[in-house]
Amino acid sequence: MNFLFVSDSFKGSLTSEDTAELLTRAAREVFGADTVCQGLPVADGGEGTITAIKHASGGEFIAMTVTGAAGNPVTARYLAIDGKRAVIEMAEASGLTGTPPEKRNPLYTTSRGTGELIRDALRRGFTDIAVSLGGSATNDGGMGALIALGAVFRDEVGTPLSGRGEDLIYVREADLSGLDPRLQEIKLTVMNDVRNPLTGPRGATMTYGPQKGGTPEILARLEQGMRHYREIIIEKTGRDPDALPGAGAAGGLGAALGIILRGEMRSGIDTVLDLLDFDARLKETDLVVTGEGRTDSQTASGKVMQAVGERCRKHGVPAAGLSGSMGDGAMEILDHGICSLMTSVNAPMSLDTALTRARELYYDAALRMFLFIRTGMEMGRRGAQAEQGILGK
Repeated sequence: MNFLFVSDSFKGSLTSEDTAELLTRAAREVFGADTVCQGLPVADGGEGTITAIKHASGGEFIAMTVTGAAGNPVTARYLAIDGKRAVIEMAEASGLTGTPPEKRNPLYTTSRGTGELIRDALRRGFTDIAVSLGGSATNDGGMGALIALGAVFRDEVGTPLSGRGEDLIYVREADLSGLDPRLQEIKLTVMNDVRNPLTGPRGATMTYGPQKGGTPEILARLEQGMRHYREIIIEKTGRDPDALPGAGAAGGLGAALGIILRGEMRSGIDTVLDLLDFDARLKETDLVVTGEGRTDSQTASGKVMQAVGERCRKHGVPAAGLSGSMGDGAMEILDHGICSLMTSVNAPMSLDTALTRARELYYDAALRMFLFIRTGMEMGRRGAQAEQGILGK
């Protein structure tokens, strides 16, 4: 048996590498020590993206101090693949995980640190820059990042704004003339795993604001500001952010990079899988196991499991899903090349308990899954032997 393990991280508990390690141990317990197992760390454009790409392409991390999402100094890294190519992970500088819970308020968070990483990459001479969106703590429309790159946003009396979520409603002038001129000379790729517009029920604020600390009152205020900001972008560029799939990614940073900076929008997980040479690896694979912390209706909207499942289906390789939990719409993933779906949680329990016992629960679930697979293989062999016996007569 040749297995390929390609799971996203289980946020707050297991890394992509952890799942591959546990799956390998379980597979060899069920199928024997000579079972061939290969694990590929992956990410869909959120946390862990630069680590997954470094695993595939090599390169070196560049670390620096930037403005964190809450405005405090943080240390963030980006990946220099070679002398020309660099990959910036928005979650490193402006991510939710790196923002203390008491400071998670999208009114006051900023994407400025991500812009500072881009500015540093420009300073060092990189001409092919990819920015992965996902895992953000921000809802500033990308203003913070643009300000770090030289833009100026002013209110009705001409005072420059700092670039936080609360500033959206106050923007009266967007002065883009000071943007770093090197931005016109590079290839900018925007990696993201969602197709949400900037505003509306499926927009940046209403879809992702709650997980960033937004109360209903805060979300209403931010959405009003984001709608106003959208009009400013249309006036300035002639392009409507709501017509660009993914403009709402990372609290609207997708709109800033995709429309104002004219970056090329591309699926984060597809970019990572291409760098991993995933399709070629499938030629020697009998079964792929993928998964994520929670599988729900968003899984089939450009996330790891969807991309892996569709590529497996294209190459005729079965793919099984093993996730932490299932939510509404989880079974939609079966329409995208995933053949079965199991969860690691095996009884009613609190989230804290599930996170604390994550390794134990995942390993036990992996054993159950592989035992089911072995049972199916044995039934197939018995069926083939019976058919041969009948044919022999």
